[in-house]
Amino acid sequence: MKIAQLHSLFLECRAISTDTRKIEFNDMFFALKGENFNGNKYAEQAIQRGAKYCVIDEEEFNTSSQTILVTNVLETLQELATYHRNYLKLPIIALTGSNGKTTTKELINATLSKKYKTTATIGNLNNHIGVPLTLLSMTKNTEIGIVEMGANHLKEIEVLCKIAQPDFGYITNFGKAHLEGFGSVEGVIKGKSEMHDYLIANNKTIFVNGSDAIQLEKTANTNRIVFGETEGFDITIQFIEAQPNVKLNYNQLTIQSQLIGAYNFNNIAAAITIANHFKIDDNDIKTSIENYSPTNNRSQVINKETCKIILDAYNANPTSMQAALSNFDKLNDSNKIAIIGDMFELGKDAKEEHENIVKLSTSLNINKLIVIGENFFNTQTTVDNLLKFRSFNDFKANFNIKDLNHATLLIKGSRGMAMERILDLLKLK
Repeated sequence: MKIAQLHSLFLECRAISTDTRKIEFNDMFFALKGENFNGNKYAEQAIQRGAKYCVIDEEEFNTSSQTILVTNVLETLQELATYHRNYLKLPIIALTGSNGKTTTKELINATLSKKYKTTATIGNLNNHIGVPLTLLSMTKNTEIGIVEMGANHLKEIEVLCKIAQPDFGYITNFGKAHLEGFGSVEGVIKGKSEMHDYLIANNKTIFVNGSDAIQLEKTANTNRIVFGETEGFDITIQFIEAQPNVKLNYNQLTIQSQLIGAYNFNNIAAAITIANHFKIDDNDIKTSIENYSPTNNRSQVINKETCKIILDAYNANPTSMQAALSNFDKLNDSNKIAIIGDMFELGKDAKEEHENIVKLSTSLNINKLIVIGENFFNTQTTVDNLLKFRSFNDFKANFNIKDLNHATLLIKGSRGMAMERILDLLKLK
């Protein structure tokens, strides 16, 4: 079946589904495969649960007038997404980077939705499956699409850009993330810059953080919009403070955000710049930034029992961990305890990077440092205010949780560490 024909059938459906447990009536089911599952086996079940069509790629499951046999389900999903993106003919903003992608995406969505009907990536559906699903969730009512792109190896952003064909792009930063896949920080820069390569080749618009010398150099003589604190940039935004929330000045307006940490200044500034480009009223920009409250374990401030908690446990890498700890160092609170978990996907650099974080932490104005996970447990640094636990269960069994009473806590770690579980322990009586 040609992709145009499949698209016509897609338009008859409510939405795309890739999980039979979440199918709703009139969905189009795509039978994706993985190392431990084969969606083709669930085609019949998908129909029984209400799917209108099932896209499969194994002949033996082509047993119904509602099944559509293709050569490769994943490739068909991606081709359909690109076709749909061109069918809608709407502007697409894409963003990637080592840190701050999701927060920046949410801020962009918050500001642009003041004037436009937007559709943005939900959660972190930002890979070779998530990007197509995001595009296919857009409708004729969508006026601007906002697509987050994640990557852990070279050529991935290149593929995602070919699928989404963005008109605008922004790279938050280059950091020490996914070193195992990229091989080095240089690999990270090359991989993330695949977005710039696409935008430049297609004469599209690049938003650039003026404080990033690498991005300034790579985008010289291109169609770009530069923002930052320096007078003379296309957009000037002044940082005021982050004690603890980020406060800034834009077009003679003081904006007080609910985001903690100076590292969030660039995320906010990028959203303001993009909103300005799309002619959002300055007061609407101010309102949307000030009303945005982080969720999903990202830079959340939570008051629980007798503790004030900075929960930044969605993910971690050496760059974001250092930024979070440095911000924590600047807080004026009297009893500060950092509880940090292992950082994953660092490959051969794991030992050194975990050691560096412990050394940094012990030099900061932090009353106690608690590290959890094999990598942190095996670090060599030892000081009186440092406690090491091999696993979360080790921490749970051997640490007296009441010792966190009346403290300000920073909780951070990679997603696989699920550091937010600490909140369940905080029932201090």
